[in-house]
Amino acid sequence: MKIGIIGAGNLGLSIAQGLLISDKITTLHLTKNKISSIKEYDEIENVIVTNNNLLAVENSDIIIISVQPNIALKILDEIKDSIGENHIIISTITGLKISSIEKVLGNNKKIIRSMPNTAVSVRKSLTCICSNETGKDYLDLCVSIFNSIGKTIIINESKMQSATVMCASGIAFWMRIIRAMAQGGVELGFEAKDSLEISYRTAEGAINLLKTNKSHPEEEIDKVTTPSGCTIKGIIEMENKGLSSAIIHGLISSYGKINKIK
Repeated sequence: MKIGIIGAGNLGLSIAQGLLISDKITTLHLTKNKISSIKEYDEIENVIVTNNNLLAVENSDIIIISVQPNIALKILDEIKDSIGENHIIISTITGLKISSIEKVLGNNKKIIRSMPNTAVSVRKSLTCICSNETGKDYLDLCVSIFNSIGKTIIINESKMQSATVMCASGIAFWMRIIRAMAQGGVELGFEAKDSLEISYRTAEGAINLLKTNKSHPEEEIDKVTTPSGCTIKGIIEMENKGLSSAIIHGLISSYGKINKIK
């Protein structure tokens, strides 16, 4: 596949890294205003680094647009005349609805809206996607692309803002939880490096328990909490300090912010 990524920032580069590992591409164009920061990618076979968005569009079949919301409409207007019937447009632009993209490119263009997260760089992203009417026959193709760099689910666009909070922002939220566990471990006497490894490997174990056993978190919690034991004591204290409430309110606050993006 000939793929162009317009906006090789953190997310765009993460997608590129995942695609390169998956060997899904024949050519990959990466664009950025200041290409000096991504110049090393120009040394990779079949990867072209450029600050020319039109060049990327004209030499690609699939265009992944991964720019900041404040410049998204400007970029779309720049490339609109180069978008043909053969192109598939995949947007990762936070908060930008398909209808807004259609206003610039036209509703006869194949438009996929996606929300991956930075774990695409290690092929572990959960990516949510949806499409306009013209693009719906190409959803399976896009699923195959994102499945090569993680797991993909098709959702209604009405849930895309929620997906952004849960999947994309969610990476940061989980990082903060793991960091808090690691900091607590230091307080308990571990060296910082050891405490961090204990934290993330324990998190990995918890996730694999849920996946393997197909269980609910409370089921796994019940297996660890003995009467009057240290685990239930810790859980009660965490909840008294507002652990679950803080996470839920954080998600709601993030959701409120993203819905202000036009």
